[in-house]
Amino acid sequence: MSENASTTELTSQYTAQVTADLERNTKEQERVGVEIAALQEQLASLQRDHAVLVNIQQAIDAVPVPDTTAPPSGNVPVPAPRKKAAPSGTGKRTRPSKKTQPSRQTAAQPAQSADKAAGKSAGKTAGKPSAGKTEVAQPAQPTLVDLVRRHLTEQSEPRSAAEIATALGQAHPERAIKTTVIRTTLEGLVAKTQAQRSKQGSSVFYTAADSSRSAATAQSEEQPAPADA
Repeated sequence: MSENASTTELTSQYTAQVTADLERNTKEQERVGVEIAALQEQLASLQRDHAVLVNIQQAIDAVPVPDTTAPPSGNVPVPAPRKKAAPSGTGKRTRPSKKTQPSRQTAAQPAQSADKAAGKSAGKTAGKPSAGKTEVAQPAQPTLVDLVRRHLTEQSEPRSAAEIATALGQAHPERAIKTTVIRTTLEGLVAKTQAQRSKQGSSVFYTAADSSRSAATAQSEEQPAPADA
């Protein structure tokens, strides 16, 4: 009899330990699943931002840069050769010929035309808007965990994972929201005491924790009221 009693007690101890280990393993799987889902959302957001930044960089590189080192257009006149000075024995000073003045005016005209051409090209280049300014980087979207937590704080009654998935899918059609991912996210919030789980028969419902609800209410009260028109 004593051997049977000890065997039964040992079996019950092993059963309790295995049950506790299974429960701990299940909770750990749920926590890791929530973290993986959140990291996947963050990775997708970073990939979208990277694509936008690459497009902006390509658009900026495509804008031509004006070449300011180009030589001025037009033929530059060759200066006239200097005349030989009269012998010093004559005692007369020779005045410069008046025919050399047009050559100075002719030399000044190409420089003025080059300045006008450079001014026109610079004005055209400044008038064109940069292609890189037309695209603006999109702000990072909230993670799925934030969406689920915010949705729970806005509800006054318990909601199931399917109801939450349907509501978020209608509010954010661009996201591929699945009920299984929503349930995993909810269990992660429950493990972090940011949500509460309740059962009604075979159905499981979730509500926001009191701390999360009070934090959301305080945040909404801190936001400034819109100015009257």
